[in-house]
Amino acid sequence: MKVLYAASEALPFAASGGLADVAGSLPKAMRMRLIGCRVVMPLYDCVPQEMRDNMKFLVSLSVPVAWRRQYCGVFEAKVDGVIYYLLDNQYYFKREGLYGHYDDAERFAFFSRAVLEILKYIDFKPDILHANDWQTALVPIYYNLFYANQPGYENIKTVFTIHNIQYQGKYGMEILEDVFGLPQWAKSVVEQDNCINLMKGAIESAHRVSTVSPTYAEEILDPWFSHGLDSILRARQWKLSGILNGIDTDGYNPATDPNLYANYSAEDISGKAANKKALQERLYLPQRDDVPLVAMVTRLVAHKGLDLVQYVMSRLMQEDVQLVILGSGDWIYENFFKDMQERYPDKFCYCSGFVPELARKIYAAADIFLMPSKSEPCGLSQMVACRYGTLPVVRETGGLKDSIQDCGDGEGFGFTFQTYNADDMYGAIDRALGAYRNPKDWPILVKRAMEVDFSWGRSANEYIRLYRTLLKGNG
Repeated sequence: MKVLYAASEALPFAASGGLADVAGSLPKAMRMRLIGCRVVMPLYDCVPQEMRDNMKFLVSLSVPVAWRRQYCGVFEAKVDGVIYYLLDNQYYFKREGLYGHYDDAERFAFFSRAVLEILKYIDFKPDILHANDWQTALVPIYYNLFYANQPGYENIKTVFTIHNIQYQGKYGMEILEDVFGLPQWAKSVVEQDNCINLMKGAIESAHRVSTVSPTYAEEILDPWFSHGLDSILRARQWKLSGILNGIDTDGYNPATDPNLYANYSAEDISGKAANKKALQERLYLPQRDDVPLVAMVTRLVAHKGLDLVQYVMSRLMQEDVQLVILGSGDWIYENFFKDMQERYPDKFCYCSGFVPELARKIYAAADIFLMPSKSEPCGLSQMVACRYGTLPVVRETGGLKDSIQDCGDGEGFGFTFQTYNADDMYGAIDRALGAYRNPKDWPILVKRAMEVDFSWGRSANEYIRLYRTLLKGNG
């Protein structure tokens, strides 16, 4: 079986969010299961020169973009045994940042068309074309309209994964032909609410649609979560499935992580205390090993549950507790946490921005990790926290519900709450603080969390089953 995994970002070349983690880890896990999986992505300006030096130029070709044709250079790189194709066009990709440009529609129309065009030139004909999010939503659309009956393209199956349904690739109908090169007779494929919706078109066109957790697959059938696509998804529910993401357990390994003050493992967690003490010193918090350290590493945006945190902040600060938050985002939250730090300098530290090495130190040093999201397609932070022995407090939504099991059943490794309510969240935090103050049982919970298998192996096996179902003609 051969899979070509199309993504707008992938580690270690370029990243802005969780998609890059998936595209950098899932193909490697598939390859370890003897599945031929290669990745195709844009060659952005931010790709480091040392990585470019190790790339091999394969071919240049001309890619149709509506009425014009554009140069595409195909470079090949190999990382951890996985072959990556990086597609070069300096007009589209030699820019600062991956997204947010005025012509993103054209940039990713070019990339999606190029993904299909390069199949004529590379020594890899996929059985499965796997596209991800709106930036590659045109891959299954173009395949159905222009390529499915071409010689050399027969019998390719397409899979489309929704990583976050909020971002759908919406544009005015006036660019249907001029930018996307879609004929008027095909506009019904992408039309939704009188505009172009690329994600809707991919859901219509792909043989199968997946998303990043079983619960999220159920949630996006509800208007509350779907951002307008619930009717389309309900009509095609037969092709929808939810597969929980994993994490790179080699990269996130407290026994070998070079970012930590001290390494430790599930068998010997003594190094965790050293990390806590060193982080308290760095952040000018009182160095106490007996106080529970609660942490958040998050974007400061509304759907991360920060309004709940605001509501209980003063109440929480009355507890014998320390709180650390690392992140940036909406100014209303940044200003609030700056004010709280001034009010409670011995209990709370707000670290603005995102510093990867500090994030790792926080995961390792904290005792409790707070993630009260309003919605969370999958979430990786709660898995990383467990990997570092930091017990998560999460709301039961999306991947948080699927990945964290509450301690109340005697077998769990976290603390969960159901309704999006500040008092319910505080109740879960209070249970976590109470468990921390039981020195006999807390180390058992820490060890249990660290031993949960969040590796990509389970997810890879589920995707392989999905692919095989399609290739057997059951799609």
